[in-house]
Amino acid sequence: MEKIYGENLDIPMRTGFIAIVGRPNVGKSTLLNAMLGEKIAIVSKKPQTTRNRITGILTRGADQFVFLDTPGMHKPRTKLGQFMVRSINGAIGDVDAAILVADASYAPGDVEISLIKRLESSELPIILVLNKTDNCSHEQIGSTIRAYAELCDFASVIPISALKNDGVDIVIDEASKLLSEGEWFFESDELTDQPEKQIAAEIIREKLLRLLDNEIPHGAAVVIEDFKEEKSMISVRAEIFCERENHKGIIIGKKGETLKKIASYAREDMEKFFDTKVFLDVWVKVKENWRDSDITISNFGFKNED
Repeated sequence: MEKIYGENLDIPMRTGFIAIVGRPNVGKSTLLNAMLGEKIAIVSKKPQTTRNRITGILTRGADQFVFLDTPGMHKPRTKLGQFMVRSINGAIGDVDAAILVADASYAPGDVEISLIKRLESSELPIILVLNKTDNCSHEQIGSTIRAYAELCDFASVIPISALKNDGVDIVIDEASKLLSEGEWFFESDELTDQPEKQIAAEIIREKLLRLLDNEIPHGAAVVIEDFKEEKSMISVRAEIFCERENHKGIIIGKKGETLKKIASYAREDMEKFFDTKVFLDVWVKVKENWRDSDITISNFGFKNED
């Protein structure tokens, strides 16, 4: 087979698609952002933050990693939840390897055992990343490693703290061993294949998760109705959809203060990401029970990739 070389490289190009999987709130998106050195996936302490499959692209030397950050595996209660689980299964079917992220403080549970079986049935090499080591003792980490070792012959087992960027380089080094020779799928300077409108929507949703409690953020969706790039500014019109009229009042807040904070924080992040001034116009609307409507879920941009 003819070897394919990158620009000014003496070694063949290599690439691979790698799914990042695990239960909710174990730090999958934090790990992805840390590996890329750039924030492309929203992060929150609340579970089930990631809804769509997010692609992160890392090009290092002759190697190009295509990471697929997936929603947290959970038992779905809504059609949106079912979409998220299908997204995980779809990602597993499309990749060359997987990174299973788990909390270093806990022994494997039903979710992890199920994911391991699913990955093994697809004959995928699995890197086990035990995250949040900054919150547990060496004894806990050792116990967790032994418990996982009884379940699977992992390609590697790596304790890390994604939040503190401790051990992240080791994850990349181990993942590089699973790449194959082949032409890159993306340009060397690309970070993600997400459309700019989706990135803008996710930034706003992250601020909802940060500023609001409990169920309201999970019952909210953000749709970008207009995204215009001008010479020195991007103009964005966004609509936040919630499920109840009283939720709308909470999102807007007294005298509009909460919505102003959401928009202000989101605009700041957009300006950092897009490296230009942003004019952001945000509105709030009610769409009752949208998470259980196939049509609305699709209209809001949640489409399974076949």
